[in-house]
Amino acid sequence: MADLNALVDQLSELTVLEAAELSKLLEEKWGVSAAAAVAVAGPAVGGAGGAAPAAEEKTEFDVILTGDGGKKINVIKEVRAITGLGLTEAKTLVESAPKAVKEGVNKDEAEKIKKQLEEAGASVELK
Repeated sequence: MADLNALVDQLSELTVLEAAELSKLLEEKWGVSAAAAVAVAGPAVGGAGGAAPAAEEKTEFDVILTGDGGKKINVIKEVRAITGLGLTEAKTLVESAPKAVKEGVNKDEAEKIKKQLEEAGASVELK
């Protein structure tokens, strides 16, 4: 069995971009992804005629932190909760805004993250 504490320590040291890449690799390896389920279900519901507009619709979004709104500590806490980053990494991310908090997430998750960050006082945009 793997040393879970050592694994947690290693994962805590990842940057946001490394964590996003890890997430994508695990989704591919394990075949799990909410965005993939939406993409598969989309054309089946719309039929052949609805497939072209569905292909044009954006299914993956990046949540971009554009500012802390003067409530840096609250925003850092939310970034940590959302990303699982350590305190130093979350602080660096917030201070280097505009910066991606999460990349390649589905619309529902992106909206949820945006709402969480805005409630903490941050300014956020989806791309």
